[in-house]
Amino acid sequence: MSNSSSITQFLLLPFTDTRELQLLHFWLFLGIYLAALLGNGLIITTIGWDQHLHTPMYFFLLNLALLDMSTISTIIPKSMANSLWDSRAISYSGCAAQLFLFLFLITAEFFLLTVMSYDRYVAICKPLHYGTLLGSRACVHMAAAAWAAGFLHALLHTANTFSLPLCKGNALGQFFCEIPQILKLSCSHSYLREFGLLVVTVFFDLWCFEFIMVFYVQILRAMLRIPSEQGRHKAFSTCLPHLAVLFLFVSTGMFANLKPPSISSPSLDLVVSVLYSVVPPAVNPSSTA
Repeated sequence: MSNSSSITQFLLLPFTDTRELQLLHFWLFLGIYLAALLGNGLIITTIGWDQHLHTPMYFFLLNLALLDMSTISTIIPKSMANSLWDSRAISYSGCAAQLFLFLFLITAEFFLLTVMSYDRYVAICKPLHYGTLLGSRACVHMAAAAWAAGFLHALLHTANTFSLPLCKGNALGQFFCEIPQILKLSCSHSYLREFGLLVVTVFFDLWCFEFIMVFYVQILRAMLRIPSEQGRHKAFSTCLPHLAVLFLFVSTGMFANLKPPSISSPSLDLVVSVLYSVVPPAVNPSSTA
């Protein structure tokens, strides 16, 4: 029986054992990865060079693009390398680093999306107060708070997860290091402490999501009062794609972390994890364009 002190690596779940499908997975993920890098890179470059885009909305969009590029770079390259070289291994320290970075970036992104919904609410519903409520200093503080909250959240969960004794092997049922999969390897009831933290985190996320929904309900009401059909179409095309990506991100992320073991399966876990970890960073550039 193994324990955490003797584990030097984890084995990630492969998408397939067939060599041809492994190569197909590599090329598919390579295409998604390059598209995400290109789309987010163009956003960062354009906003950085164009002085006219140095506004609160584009400042937050710049931060979102940075987070998206970093998030997808945390998990996709390792998965691609494992498929290319027909491997499943990730080192113990590499798994801890991947988990920390993924939690840091994904949490910061969620808080930033909450801030961006507030930005859109003020811009559409309280345009006369926009300059007062969202000055440059306020924007920097809100963005910094999102990054700091992500860092503290990741530090807490990573330290707690990797302090647990592991005695049920080293095979993870996921293509990247994820808290629920590591908890399954724990042989101590102390894993309930981390599970409790996950539940608290999800309820806090739901609280933020409720704020986002309130902001968007007010935005939709304001958009419906726009007399010009062209103006309504422009407002809807700006907000609805962002809301759709946000809903996909939140719903699949909560399902991945809170689904009961009775409905868990390797194929379902893979699909859900791709939906909340790979798809949002790849499609955010098109939804915010």
